[in-house]
Amino acid sequence: QVQLVESGGGLVQAGGSLRLSCAASGRTFSSYAMGWFRQAPGKEREFVAAISRGGGSTNCVDSVKGRFTISRDNAKNTVYLQMNRLKPEDTAVYYCKGERTFDLPYWGQGTQVTVSP
Repeated sequence: QVQLVESGGGLVQAGGSLRLSCAASGRTFSSYAMGWFRQAPGKEREFVAAISRGGGSTNCVDSVKGRFTISRDNAKNTVYLQMNRLKPEDTAVYYCKGERTFDLPYWGQGTQVTVSP
């Protein structure tokens, strides 16, 4: 079983930056593809970015391209989301997710990101 704990959220002005971290327990972190999702008030949870097990492949939603970067450090069992040029519409609770074949996905508890105008 994997436990995921996000951190790094907070309040920032538009145009600012934050780096989210998601720390995973266990010794099998490198076997999981990881992703970041977000959920704004009154909206469904949406995909933000994902990274492959080894970190060699990433993708993200169009609305964050050129502003957000996902990365991982398998030696530290951690996945990151660097968020630059933040906009008020990026305000949401951000969740990390781990998944691998033949296993249930794991979710963290979320971290709040609030971007003021």
